[in-house]
Amino acid sequence: MAGESDRYVVGIGASAGGIEAFRRFFEHMPARTGMTFIVVLHLPAGRTSFLPEILSRWTDMDVMQSTDQCVLRPDTVYLPPPGVVVTYKDGRLAHHSKPADFREMSPITILFNSLAEGLGNRAVGVVLSGTGNDGALGLKAIKEEGGLTVVQSTETDHHHHDGMPSSAIATGAVDLILPVEQIAERVLAMIRSGASEGDLPDIPARELEAPRRKICEIIRRQTGHDFSGYKENTFMRRVQRRIQLSGVPTLEAFIEKLESDRNEVILLFHDLLIGVTSFFRDEETFSNLGRSIIPSLFDAKGAGTTIRIWVAGCATGEEAYSLAILLQEQVEQRGAEAPKILVLATDIDENSIMTARAGRYPKTLLKGVSSERLDRYFVHGVDNTYTVAKSIREICTFSVHSLTRDPPFSRVDLVSCRNLLIYLDIELQSAVVPAFHYALRPGGYLLLGSSETINRNEDLFKPVDRKHRIFMKLDVPSPPLLIGTTEHAQGGSRPSSHQRTSPTRPIAWASTRILDRYAPSFAVVTADGTCLQYSS
Repeated sequence: MAGESDRYVVGIGASAGGIEAFRRFFEHMPARTGMTFIVVLHLPAGRTSFLPEILSRWTDMDVMQSTDQCVLRPDTVYLPPPGVVVTYKDGRLAHHSKPADFREMSPITILFNSLAEGLGNRAVGVVLSGTGNDGALGLKAIKEEGGLTVVQSTETDHHHHDGMPSSAIATGAVDLILPVEQIAERVLAMIRSGASEGDLPDIPARELEAPRRKICEIIRRQTGHDFSGYKENTFMRRVQRRIQLSGVPTLEAFIEKLESDRNEVILLFHDLLIGVTSFFRDEETFSNLGRSIIPSLFDAKGAGTTIRIWVAGCATGEEAYSLAILLQEQVEQRGAEAPKILVLATDIDENSIMTARAGRYPKTLLKGVSSERLDRYFVHGVDNTYTVAKSIREICTFSVHSLTRDPPFSRVDLVSCRNLLIYLDIELQSAVVPAFHYALRPGGYLLLGSSETINRNEDLFKPVDRKHRIFMKLDVPSPPLLIGTTEHAQGGSRPSSHQRTSPTRPIAWASTRILDRYAPSFAVVTADGTCLQYSS
């Protein structure tokens, strides 16, 4: 039997369609694994739950309703009563009553965050069928601490509600996307082989050099980025982890998979990047922005004008809110003479936009926020969740937008597009960067991710800070905004789908330019308040 220090705890979350998903999960999970399971199903308070009795039909494990401060046992399934949020700490489950407005709660994310904090790489998060976006940020927290993250497939399983799985996938923090029947086997295989990077066995360097060069060449050919200078040992350990996650038996088979499956290349690329999207990611970059670039934007503006920042591929909103905080700090320093400020944050994934608008994050994802900023710009909620203060949320406008299909914004002072271009092929990169040039005012700035460049567009931008990937728009005409016919998803860390779209029509581009130049300020919104397009 596993000891408390080395036991894995599996958190499983679902809402609509969850009962059927639980059945298919537990029917394939052996009764004696040494793991503990905590199941969260969205149920209203005051309702009698028969879920323990129902789950008992599908597993030989002990199934019980949890109690406050109960000690977790291996090979046991725990279910919190309706109306209760649970958190993990030191081998126990704590109960917390939901507030009257349950919409303000994300019980699955809260549980996952506590597992990440308490167990690190021994935490496993599983998101199954459900509507909404609960669990997405919780998986990011588990991923950040080195745990294993799993989501029910939205493509191969058509008999469930895919809101929660799609939201989780869009975060880029998911290790495995599988039909429910396959999750148990793959999770057990990962745990038994040691899924975390630190548990992987060493491989003699002489056996790795040729495969490493081949993998680097595939990545360079598929994405245009060269990893040949990446630290060899770390590189191959992360390759090994992807081999285990992808389910192929050998390094040679994995290389064949990379050759035939560009999505696997992107997944490996993601694992080679450090961390996931978080607040003030890359501290030095944000320090430079706050010290130099942002003040220069304010110096060029006066009261009655507006500084406009566009965050393209904003994912779940951390980058947009980080920039909004930098802007707000400048406003507070300059007082009444400061210009107005606006952050336009866009993403192709509607579930990510919904999460970003809520502005509610688990503590694990706030590591980059100083205690002073946490106190000033966030509201501490239940069980280590924090909500972005209203003063910051009002600066940000979140909307669904496709870089490869929709017209770009205009009269923007700074475009932030970090770690998104790496997921577009070379042709689309060459089309998107000119769109940013068109969007920027003369002298505007472009901020890219640490692994991204403008090598094919050096006639449009000049480097201001190569180390931190900050570029300035050159005062030259923007080239024609011609976008290809293939659209790639724009969640902040990883593509969620590949779709076909019709070619962009020149009339649409022309109409947008005319409206921006001559029409009064306007906004087009849907009935639920989603902003589709606006001009100011």
